[in-house]
Parts: sequence; structure tokens; C-alpha cells
Amino acid sequence: MEDLLKVGVITTTHGVRGEVKVFPTTDSAERFLDLEYVLLDTGKELRKLEIQNVKFFKNLAILKFQDIDNINDIEMYKGRDLWIPREEAQELAEDEYYVADLLGMEVVLEDGSPFGTLKDVMETGANDVYVVTAKDGKEVLLPAIKECILKVDVEKNTMTVHLMKGLI
Repeated sequence: MEDLLKVGVITTTHGVRGEVKVFPTTDSAERFLDLEYVLLDTGKELRKLEIQNVKFFKNLAILKFQDIDNINDIEMYKGRDLWIPREEAQELAEDEYYVADLLGMEVVLEDGSPFGTLKDVMETGANDVYVVTAKDGKEVLLPAIKECILKVDVEKNTMTVHLMKGLI
């Protein structure tokens, strides 16, 4: 699924007319306003769903899909992921990356020695935090700041880091 990007997860239904509440896995729930469709991972296949209407409630998007007018038609998809093709994704600014491109990335120290593998990205208020499984099996949390993350090379699947004092 490398050519797809996850944009949200259906959390629950909303009303009886087939609307769903979606937790966005993008920077902003408003992202759904720019989308014409999403791909629903049904567990067996990807089903294209045309977006008919978008509303917002707290940090969630409420989506109404074309031709789904009954709660029974969508209720079985609670907890399922919504995806878009990579070509539908928004352009990224310099030093911005899709989480999907970072996961599994080899992490090396500034001297080139192997350090570990990036396993997760935690979103915090100030900056993201990269969860790295070090070569010794321990989990290390690295702040996604320029003083710590020196270089990210998506094509080579490597991240060069500086271990600031106190991180280990």
C-alpha cells in the first residue's frame, strides 16, 4: 500500500442516514473538504466512496458518502481505515514528510554508524517525536527538531541523527 496514504479511521456512525465520524490521520480534519473520494479498506478490498458532504465535530470529520443513505450500509466499517492515492496528497513543504515514508526507516548516527529503526511517530503539541528501536532492542524517543534530526533521505530510506545529551 505504499502508493496509498491513510487519511482517517471511521470511529462510529453519526445518525441513521449513513454518515460516519472519522478521526483524521492527517494534519487537519479540513483536509476532507479538498477530497472528492476516499478508499475504504473493507478488510477484503479497497472500496471507492465518493464524498457527498463534510461537516466537523470537535477534532473529527463527519462524512456523508454518495449512495450510502442508511446506517446499516456503513455500520460494519467502524474501525476501518480510509486511504487516498499518493497522487491525491497535498504537496509538502521543505522538511515535511509523510509518516508512511518514515516508518521502517534506518536510523544512523552522524558518524554513519547504525543506530536503529524508526518504528512510530508520536504527534505532540510542540513537535513530533520519533520512536526508534535501537540496535540493542531498547526504545529511544527522538524529538523531531533540527538539532536532533540532521538529515532525512526518503529515497535511501535513512535518517541521520545527532543524539543530544540526555536522550539515552
